[in-house]
Amino acid sequence: MLLKRIEHWDQVSFCRLFSKSASRPMFALSFWWSKTADGPLYLLIALLLLSFEVTGAEHFTQLVLAAFALELPLYLLLKNGIKRARPSDVLQGAINAHITPSDRFSLPSGHTAGAFLFALAIIIYFPSFSAIALLWAAGIGLSRIMLGVHFPLDVIAGALLGSCCVVTMYMVFL
Repeated sequence: MLLKRIEHWDQVSFCRLFSKSASRPMFALSFWWSKTADGPLYLLIALLLLSFEVTGAEHFTQLVLAAFALELPLYLLLKNGIKRARPSDVLQGAINAHITPSDRFSLPSGHTAGAFLFALAIIIYFPSFSAIALLWAAGIGLSRIMLGVHFPLDVIAGALLGSCCVVTMYMVFL
């Protein structure tokens, strides 16, 4: 009963959010926001911090690398173990995703996991950028829903996965 209610909330919430992405400007914003979590931006930021010898840049980069080394296998294990269908497969005929996802399964959102991992590392080492980092990471999660490739619970699971990985690796490095 509880699982059915959660599943219903997840699908209804998805449909409400996804319906807002019908306009061309909202699709474009979601598409480009999502693209910032594809990976190259992480490398660029780390290289810039290291190049300008920003205090904490070396530890930040080590933390991010270690956290991604933990997150990626966990992400693959979860995604291929749970095998949750994507929204367009579950809600057949009701929606068509705006983009083609990189794999078949939905839970957890890898883009969201990476974004929250990176955002929390920024918060730890560069707290003055906390608000920007959190807004960006939350925007990544929302963009994945708006593009039609993830349910809200996929995004929540991704945020938890990325956050737990960076906190775990931070505790190891303490």
